[in-house]
Amino acid sequence: MQDLRAVPRRMPVRARPARDGRARRRRARSSSVADGLAERRPDPGPVVGALDRGGDPRARGAGPACGRGVLGGVRRRPPRDALRPRHRLPGDRRGGGDRLRPHGDAERRPGVRAGARRRRARAPRRGAVSRRVVVVGGGVTGLATAYRLVSAGMDAVVLEAEREPGGKVRSAEVGGLRLEAGPDSLLGRKPWGVELCRELGLGEELEPPAPVPTHVYTARGLLRFPSGPFGISTDVGELLRWPGMSLAGKLRAAADLALPRRRDEGDESLGSLLRRRIGDEAAEALVAPLLGGLFAGDVDRLSVQATFPELAAWEREHGSLLLGAKAQMRAAAANRRPGEDPPPMFLRLRGGLVRLVGALAAAIGPGRLRLGTAVTAIEPAGLGYRVVADGEALEADAVVLATPAFVAAELLAPLAPAVVPLLAAIPYVSTAVVLLVYPEGTGSALPRSSGFVAPRGALAITAATFVSRKWPEEAFGDRAVVRCFVGASGTEDLVDQPDEDIVEGVGRQLAAIVGLPERPEAARVIRWPHAMPQYEVGHLDRVAEIERGLPPGLFVVGQAYRGAGIPDCVRQANELAARITGASTSRA
Repeated sequence: MQDLRAVPRRMPVRARPARDGRARRRRARSSSVADGLAERRPDPGPVVGALDRGGDPRARGAGPACGRGVLGGVRRRPPRDALRPRHRLPGDRRGGGDRLRPHGDAERRPGVRAGARRRRARAPRRGAVSRRVVVVGGGVTGLATAYRLVSAGMDAVVLEAEREPGGKVRSAEVGGLRLEAGPDSLLGRKPWGVELCRELGLGEELEPPAPVPTHVYTARGLLRFPSGPFGISTDVGELLRWPGMSLAGKLRAAADLALPRRRDEGDESLGSLLRRRIGDEAAEALVAPLLGGLFAGDVDRLSVQATFPELAAWEREHGSLLLGAKAQMRAAAANRRPGEDPPPMFLRLRGGLVRLVGALAAAIGPGRLRLGTAVTAIEPAGLGYRVVADGEALEADAVVLATPAFVAAELLAPLAPAVVPLLAAIPYVSTAVVLLVYPEGTGSALPRSSGFVAPRGALAITAATFVSRKWPEEAFGDRAVVRCFVGASGTEDLVDQPDEDIVEGVGRQLAAIVGLPERPEAARVIRWPHAMPQYEVGHLDRVAEIERGLPPGLFVVGQAYRGAGIPDCVRQANELAARITGASTSRA
């Protein structure tokens, strides 16, 4: 068990960063659920889920993905609506337009203007053929899917087990301050989340972080990351001067420029690629803390293709990670106007990301969002489905499961037994967020940094955000406000410790690293049980097999499949809604 107590002494902060994000796990309610499928018509093609990251949707060929059989059937009368279905998840859950768009992470200007007014989803047209879609799960993915469907004129209803929508988008009050308990910002280079905010009238509420660097924890204190994406330096001279590695480790990393590229284009672990290209020391000290930390995972198990496919592309196209990183930075600069500053890496909403959840709920309409409603079964019913909750039933032409994979496995057991083992095989990790507010006079003592990440096993803290430095607010005064993350693949036992032990251990480590008092003025621990899916090697093949195994009209979407952050979840929602509405239009 990782020691929550000891860090040798206060560590110096050197002139060279990290980021945060995480989730926490709870024991699965039933990890061995069987699943089944009722075939309502022959259908050889893939029928479900979001498209591949980077895939061209047109390459999917014939079959339901191209518009045949996606809904499984169209009702010529309004469906009966005797239900308030809902879906309980075991513990806290979760991590536009009408055309499918290939995924790309390159910097680009958002397609929705900043001043756009809030758009309200329009109701289905009177007299139109009724097509009801039930969305199970009211996190960001489920809400965004329903918003797109309703905007396209379909009848969609969202069933959420909890009393509040939003999944892991939550806030908590600590020391009189309202702080983010889940994700705190949107990744700017993936535009879908930012575009959705602007479309909903929240564009003017987006703000960048303060211009402070991110650090990585080392034996020599907190060091700023070398320049370049993902902690991969684009300057060999800078790499050789970086004090966080031995000379041998730096020379081995620089050898990336001369090593032959990999010929096998199959999937491999993130750790395998990093170790092969830049060596063990650079992989573990520089890149793995940042990339592995985003998934709370082990880089030696995480899939390159499912997490950071651009790294494999850099090796394939440039023969080097260092050269690939440099090419990406040049391409990003070329896409900007002369004299234009680089766009911010992150953007947050004033008042918190709960405002995005609220805007989506308002746009969908109160009658279409049913809270405290746990779905207990999905049954075939004619050409569609019957969704059962609390003894009542709601008929639907299609059902979207925007839930964790283990919940989808349980609900799909009678309908698609072949996909249940595949869904249950997606592992999850539990994490916790520790929110700390320190007394007046401590804010200015924090390093000029947005926070830090730590190598695997170095600390109980996997990452920390110096909130009062990264996102300064008048309400903070001169108080240090810090978010720490505890628990990851291999260290989940920390999450099960009592709150007071976690706060005490985290406080001691922060005191040793940055000199804060050992005891904060106020603190709160938010656990995220069984909430961070692990994209292990072969993950995308598993997802594709799940898609092929689902009957027409059943869909899975969300954090477990093709992207865990809010922007990727919004992208998946956009793509799935476009498929459903496109198929519906073609059948009408």
